[in-house]
Amino acid sequence: MSYSRGDYPYGDKNGVVQPLQHGEEGERSKLQQPVKLQPSWEENNLPEDELNFKNLTMDDASLQLNTPPDRYNLVYLTFLIHGIGVLMPWNMFITADKYFTEHKLSKEYTGESSPYVTNFMQYLTFAAQVPNVFFNWLNIFIQIGGNLTTRIVWSISIEVVVFIVTVILAMIDTSSWPVTFFWITILCVIVLNMANGIYQNTIFGMAAKLPGKYTGAVVLGSNISGTFTAVVSLLTTTMISNAKMAAIYYFITALFVLLVCFDTYFALPLNRFYRHHELREKKNAEQRKQINQGRTQRIPYLYILKKSLPQLYNVFFIFFVTLSIFPAIQANVKRSDENFFISDKYYSGVTCFLTFNLFAMIGSYLTSLFCWPGPKYLWIFVTLRVLYIPFFFFCNYQLNEVERHIPVYINNDWAYWIVAVTMGLTSGYFSSLAMIYTPRTVEDRYASTAGMFAAAALITGIFAGILSTFLWPWIITHVKY
Repeated sequence: MSYSRGDYPYGDKNGVVQPLQHGEEGERSKLQQPVKLQPSWEENNLPEDELNFKNLTMDDASLQLNTPPDRYNLVYLTFLIHGIGVLMPWNMFITADKYFTEHKLSKEYTGESSPYVTNFMQYLTFAAQVPNVFFNWLNIFIQIGGNLTTRIVWSISIEVVVFIVTVILAMIDTSSWPVTFFWITILCVIVLNMANGIYQNTIFGMAAKLPGKYTGAVVLGSNISGTFTAVVSLLTTTMISNAKMAAIYYFITALFVLLVCFDTYFALPLNRFYRHHELREKKNAEQRKQINQGRTQRIPYLYILKKSLPQLYNVFFIFFVTLSIFPAIQANVKRSDENFFISDKYYSGVTCFLTFNLFAMIGSYLTSLFCWPGPKYLWIFVTLRVLYIPFFFFCNYQLNEVERHIPVYINNDWAYWIVAVTMGLTSGYFSSLAMIYTPRTVEDRYASTAGMFAAAALITGIFAGILSTFLWPWIITHVKY
């Protein structure tokens, strides 16, 4: 067999090195360079186990190395849908205020005056938010219900059962037992919000592991939920004259939305973008465990609370001011001008529920376009919103069977409506900003816990705002000047 020089570029067939010819130095240096995989695995500084694919499939290894895109914004839309589902129970019951006060508990239906009608909204919201606050805070420190899947599946399932009971109550005649109906409704609201507290807190914790816009998606969905509920309420009231049938279709809509949330949750692990962030979180947790010699690192709750406190104040105070006004005051602001183009029948539905929820939704969406002010100065604008409370209090705020002694200073429907627009807009925009900023105040590994703190601060703000609304009926009837 004959050999050419090309078979032995740097020596003959007996291994004797030959002098390099002109141009061969560059060729030799190329051949001596180490071979690298593309994309380079070494440049990612992976541990030996992962370089050898230990405990990893090829797909998982690829996901850890490369961040896939959120194709068609499917993960964003999923969290948007869950944002709708998170506040659906709350919005459904508060928007159905007239179904309870003017139908099921009314004197025309039951034949007797109910002591629960005047402060029904306060009773309802109090019953809703006490368990919600408790379980939101508890879920930060104790992972109620096990893993994420268990918590979300059980919480949504309980909510579905409660809405089925609510639909049955709407279908049957309760005129002979109004007090029992009232307390069954309150019990349903308590159970519903116990489950919803866990569901809401878990969803915000999941979103906090992803880029900031996904927390914004949950907040945006929450505001879309209110708009959606207000539109459904107006449609059922307009298209169905029978209050009983209108309520049945209204609450069935909530069932449908919750079932959609149930299905979309199970689609999340199939998405490569979501799995990438889930694997990264798991990998970081394992690395921290190795650094701590196998011991599970305790979450420094006090440190996280201290670092995120300025943004938690923003979240709390935004919702405190909002819930001090909406819906307790706004839902009871009556039309001042008889010639105003919105009739009494639709005045509250349009100027209160639809206006607030629509513009809160728009405000939440604006954070995807720009974020101003920054986290350092947000508190100034949040605190100034407290001026909304006296403004709406001096509008034509009237309660049934209650005589108002404080004068009405703002009796212009347009002025009331324009300020209502700004209240909804600032509530949606600033709350979305604060919820986005909160997970960024701490290291990535604590972002999920900070997100849970933000969700708990949100619910606590709602609860404190609701408590303040018990003062308004007393003030307008007892304060004279």
